[in-house]
Amino acid sequence: MHLAFPTPAATAHEAGPEAPFDAGFDPLGAAHALAERFAATAVERDRLGGHAAAEREAIRASGLLALSVPREYGGIGAAWPTIYQVVRIVARADSALAHLLGFHYLQLAGLSLYGSAAQQRRLFGETIAGRTFWGNALNPLDKRLVGVPSAGGYLLNGIKSFASGSIGSDWLTVSAWDPLANAPLIAVLPTRQPGIAVQADWDAFGQRQTDSGNVRFDNVTLPDDLVLQPASRAPTAQTTLRSQVAQLVMANLYLGLAEGALAAARGYLREEARPWLAAGVENAVDDPFVQHRFGGFHLLVRPAQLLADEAAHKLDAAFRRGAGLDAVERGAVAVAVAEAKVLAHRAAIDIGSGLFELTGARSTSAKYGFDRFWRNARVHTLHDPVDYKLRDLGRHALDGRLPEPSPYS
Repeated sequence: MHLAFPTPAATAHEAGPEAPFDAGFDPLGAAHALAERFAATAVERDRLGGHAAAEREAIRASGLLALSVPREYGGIGAAWPTIYQVVRIVARADSALAHLLGFHYLQLAGLSLYGSAAQQRRLFGETIAGRTFWGNALNPLDKRLVGVPSAGGYLLNGIKSFASGSIGSDWLTVSAWDPLANAPLIAVLPTRQPGIAVQADWDAFGQRQTDSGNVRFDNVTLPDDLVLQPASRAPTAQTTLRSQVAQLVMANLYLGLAEGALAAARGYLREEARPWLAAGVENAVDDPFVQHRFGGFHLLVRPAQLLADEAAHKLDAAFRRGAGLDAVERGAVAVAVAEAKVLAHRAAIDIGSGLFELTGARSTSAKYGFDRFWRNARVHTLHDPVDYKLRDLGRHALDGRLPEPSPYS
């Protein structure tokens, strides 16, 4: 795929101070190879929905599951700017599969932020040895999963909704309500543990292959050594970085969608579109109104790219601060991520819808599948209200207040 307005991709070396894991492995090249493969079948798979088992295995075989695993545990140890570039590249071709990959990285970030040294050694090691694919059952708004303390751990009963990447995963990150502590705990469990039932009941009109749905837990034993953060442990500035990792995954998904829509529109305008009769030109790309509108699309994407990259660098620096991170430093990351997410949100929605005004009626044919860019963006941008990001940014601009840490800010 060729972007209409390509920008230089950061290399692993440029993105952070980590040394190469393997001189022969190029994570951005691997991401481009996946994107090319996924683009060939994206329209048909979007139509069918369901579980993209073959594409999951392609991601597993690519080596990219190890991208965010620290080097001391056998991983690639890439910096966050490189990780987000990978997510964005894949999202240009297929934002649902990029969602799976981005949320895999989110679960691994949780291990770094919450886990003990012993837990990290075990679970990162398992991820490398088994090429483990992680899924998410940590929906903070859904408190229906209850963890009752028992001998040596907890007994889990209930359900979690919007469990991205749960279908086909090997391990899950789970949050459960501890009624004694009156707070949630965070833990991990093998997806195929007895009593866990992953339900393929995701039926939204976009992001149709994110392997989301409900996960039911019936008398599931959770041992203490798989609890990453007990309900009794107060969150710190460091641990609350997880929400920023998640929000920036989303920003890069939206940005990849905007870039992908722009590339699709450019290709169609250059190769298939017919100019409007009043334009007085032979080619659609020579229509001054098309050029004017396309320039406007560029100005939606370019600032979003710059802010997303800047936020990734700030997140990376905060991540490296570890337990030394303070609330002000954490708040600065939250502001940068909110800025990036708002602009990426706007770019994905506006370009995904507006491209048809340039490409014309024939471009709405189902064979092109151009509607998937808007549908995927529209579904995913409802994850949490963008107005609250603007509120946070307005508060900060007016009186310097930093966003209050929450699962979404």
